[in-house]
Amino acid sequence: MADKRGDFASRAVGGIAAAVAGIATRKGLSLVWKRATGKEPPTHPEDPEVALIEALGWAATMAVAMSTAKLLATRLATRRLQGPAADKTDAEKTDAVETA
Repeated sequence: MADKRGDFASRAVGGIAAAVAGIATRKGLSLVWKRATGKEPPTHPEDPEVALIEALGWAATMAVAMSTAKLLATRLATRRLQGPAADKTDAEKTDAVETA
């Protein structure tokens, strides 16, 4: 079973990758929002002057996009850091241990 804490290097690389992915996602999503709606995305969705449907749409879209970007960036960075061993499935790892 993998160590749930991970070592410092993989946590640091994963954190940096997640931050970069978050910045890129926010910029990209802002451009898409502007093209789709013709308006800038709400800076403060909690502001009463922002329409509720617009605030909810922006918040939901950002939540899904940011979570997905963070997940993918962290997994990719960790896999790259671990090297070829990370590509093996648990069954392949078990078979390798049993044959040794």
